[in-house]
Amino acid sequence: MEAFKKHSGLVYPLNRANIDTDQIIPKQFLKRIERQGFGQFLFYNWRFHDDGTPRENFTLNDEKYDGASILIAGDNFGCGSSREHAPWALQDYGFKVIIAPSYADIFYSNCVKNGILAIKLPQEETEALINNAEANSYTLTINLADQEIYDDAGFKSTFEVPPYHKEMLINGWDEISVTLTHEDKISQYELVHD
Repeated sequence: MEAFKKHSGLVYPLNRANIDTDQIIPKQFLKRIERQGFGQFLFYNWRFHDDGTPRENFTLNDEKYDGASILIAGDNFGCGSSREHAPWALQDYGFKVIIAPSYADIFYSNCVKNGILAIKLPQEETEALINNAEANSYTLTINLADQEIYDDAGFKSTFEVPPYHKEMLINGWDEISVTLTHEDKISQYELVHD
């Protein structure tokens, strides 16, 4: 995984609550076993008509959000089934950070395991950031080391992140990488208990 220390990026506002994993990546696209290639199917039923042409009224299809790497959404993001394909699709599309007031627990955990920083901010701050991003091209900076989020117009806030998750993201570790940090001890154990 790519290490995450500090990121500045364009914000995409998705002003909806209770976005479930079937909306993030519909079930018919879960046939792949590799983690790449899911971004094209992100929010598919909202982004495209049945014939595959883009829906003009869905904001992610607006060119002003091309290259957005920070997604801000409403409460309870990632609810529904526990499919790990949801963070795969978000990451493959280009999102590195998600900001919402709350998340489904399994989805939040899957984000960390796949290198996406999921930030919880209070409802009023989230709504203000959504309004800013809907009105103009809007950029935020996230400093994971200091657990701060800010813009160039005076907004600044802090966020909580469990120390273990922070360490994983800053070092670019998945759970296998964490295990391999103990490789010497594992090898010694195996020599003794062979």
